[in-house]
Amino acid sequence: MYPYLKNKNILLSVSSGIAIYKAIDLLSRLRKIGANPKVIMTKNAQSWISDQVFSAVGNCEVYYEIFDVKGGWIPHTELSRWADLLIIAPATANIIAKISHGIADDLVSSTALAYSKKAKLIVPTMNVRMYENPTNLSNLKMLNEQGWHIIEPEEGELADGEVGKGRYPDNIKILVHSEYLLTKKDFLNKKVLITAGPTVEKIDAVRFISNRSSGKMGYELAKEFSYRGAEVTLISGPTNLATPSIVKKIYRVENTQEMREKVLKEFQKNDIIIMSSAVSDFRIKNYSNQKLKKDSIINLELEKNPDILKELGEKKNEDQILIGFAAETENLKENAKKKLKEKNLDFIILNDVSRNDIGFDVEDNEISIISRKEELRIDKNNKRIIAGHICDYIFDRFF
Repeated sequence: MYPYLKNKNILLSVSSGIAIYKAIDLLSRLRKIGANPKVIMTKNAQSWISDQVFSAVGNCEVYYEIFDVKGGWIPHTELSRWADLLIIAPATANIIAKISHGIADDLVSSTALAYSKKAKLIVPTMNVRMYENPTNLSNLKMLNEQGWHIIEPEEGELADGEVGKGRYPDNIKILVHSEYLLTKKDFLNKKVLITAGPTVEKIDAVRFISNRSSGKMGYELAKEFSYRGAEVTLISGPTNLATPSIVKKIYRVENTQEMREKVLKEFQKNDIIIMSSAVSDFRIKNYSNQKLKKDSIINLELEKNPDILKELGEKKNEDQILIGFAAETENLKENAKKKLKEKNLDFIILNDVSRNDIGFDVEDNEISIISRKEELRIDKNNKRIIAGHICDYIFDRFF
């Protein structure tokens, strides 16, 4: 789900190279998420894939002729005015050199020169020796100084058999960075600490106790704050989620004690602290480094883990915003309000984890935001949308 790309006018400019087939997938994704795409192709790009393929996949217009002026429609000026976001993917060393030096001898380079908005993204893709050539790196530096958002190529085996930096990145990464460019930056210069996922407490060398938290809510919050300009630190317990490329600072921990140590180290550096992780309340006192036999684990001795959230509530200063989560199955509001008070939180986010359609390990959530002054219910929706509502609430109430 990419809400900030929906209904946006996105101009995909395609230059030549073996990675061009991946631009077809990018176009398909843009159409499916509800964007309004158009495509420009260089002459060499047409030697690889027909413009008809792009037109059919994107259900959109495809342009390639700089002099195709009809009825006052001048392609490079009109397309540059129409687009909310300009993406050049894949971008060859040739098109990078032309755009960085202001050369406008085809429709792609002319449109890029005429495009004056901030949302512009380029995806270099080429042979590793071409990419690492000082001239190409200098050209990329110039583009960065000119306001282009550059997604660096990935390392690995290239189409020509060489190994190194030059591979076209995953299109999900391009979509994520596209959303970043189109998102309001209302949390610019704010530092946000977010914890996510479960913690794991070992029983022996192969067994452990944990919970059903997938970490999705915390990860979506980390992405949303990053989109909106915040400097995000994400501390994550074990999850199966992909590392969000837009989040620059990520720490991975396993147990509650590790979570506590990392949180306390980062706590004072941040303006907003959101504790969405589901930490284990207990750990195994008689943990074994060896695998225990079945008859040895009938009676486990537990001891309490530290209460990280309460400790933060005691340490926080008046300028910090501390937010907790309450995953409850009964007496929902009563338990959430008690936690709000006992932990000295600014507000708490309540969700009903007794339901199978929201909360733990699913895509959707339904929450209530509870402070000492008010309660706000947010109806069931994708966790990505819920994260946006939470950010809106924080901005409206505190900034």
